[in-house]
Amino acid sequence: MDNLHLDQHISQQFNADLEDLKTQLLEMGGVVEQQIVDAVKAIENADGDLAERVIVVEDDVDEREVNLDENCTMVLARRQPAASDLRMVLAVAKITRDLERMGDEAQKIAKMAISLNEDGGAPRGYVELRHIGSIVQKMVNSTLDAFARFDVETALEVAKEDNKVDQEYKSAMREMATYMMEDPRSISRVMNIMWALRALERIGDHARNIAEHTIYLVRGLDVRHTSVKEIERQLHES
Repeated sequence: MDNLHLDQHISQQFNADLEDLKTQLLEMGGVVEQQIVDAVKAIENADGDLAERVIVVEDDVDEREVNLDENCTMVLARRQPAASDLRMVLAVAKITRDLERMGDEAQKIAKMAISLNEDGGAPRGYVELRHIGSIVQKMVNSTLDAFARFDVETALEVAKEDNKVDQEYKSAMREMATYMMEDPRSISRVMNIMWALRALERIGDHARNIAEHTIYLVRGLDVRHTSVKEIERQLHES
């Protein structure tokens, strides 16, 4: 695990400002993580009430995003941070956006759960949903942990898991498409599962983004649009 040494400042308030940004971000992450867990559970069980709660939580997530954006802007304006301090503020701002988009995807899953609750369950796709959902939930937990501990090795593992999710998603889509051709009557219900799987795949992408922001924060390496193999090489050479 890397140990990021944020610059020490004469102003204790500056230290407090940076720590507060980190705390607020992790709190937002906790809310979004639970939102994803509940959304997957809602669609697995066609639980309309739980799905409605997931949708309501999105307002809280949006408010947290706005507050964190404002706080980041204030720190930049007042403190004019440099080096690792600047990377910290920028990372928080970028991760905040990814968390908000994760919340949006969880909301989409919840809406599919409501549709399934009203129209009847889909005949296929729940095994794939449960499997990919489990991987993605672990990715979200791990990527937030990587940020909290400034741990680039865990961040790298999250990036590797994203490749796995992409493969599993493509396989599931092929199976769902084949089934719908065999039984056209199931199309609308199976499509709800497919949209939920798409949302989970996107959450995995955002988890990887957070992992990449963490690597930038700790090592100063911009690894966006970079293969996992190349990220690994850069980390071991830096």
